[in-house]
Amino acid sequence: MPRKYRSADVQQLLTLAVRARFGSVPPVECVQFLSDNGSIYTALDTVCTAERLGLSPVTTPAYSPQSNGMSEAFVNTLRRDYLDGADRSTAAAVLDQIPSWIRDYNGVAPHSALGYRAPMEYRALRAERQDGQAANVAWPKERTMCS
Repeated sequence: MPRKYRSADVQQLLTLAVRARFGSVPPVECVQFLSDNGSIYTALDTVCTAERLGLSPVTTPAYSPQSNGMSEAFVNTLRRDYLDGADRSTAAAVLDQIPSWIRDYNGVAPHSALGYRAPMEYRALRAERQDGQAANVAWPKERTMCS
């Protein structure tokens, strides 16, 4: 029987993920760490680790159909766009493909919440807008809790 995950596991995963994504320099902009209200995510040590890594811990409302829907939508997108048709012959084969899936998800795949733009395109256009250069771009409502 596999053991249950602990707060230390989440802290280790957060550390590895942030290092893999940002290297040794913490994120410049606010990056949310969204989780449910499980004790391994809300433990003081986990929250402090997330904050030290430059993350803003955010928990979903308890029993929230909206937050459950967001996670289900992500899992469905992952399955539909990346896992279906992927080489799943071994765990190593799947792990080798994850970086290209992330690049595609962030750099190519359109997201309805971002006006059918890829996140990288959305961020670039948003930066231009902040510089006063893209006033004619239709912007979806902001969903972040960080300013």
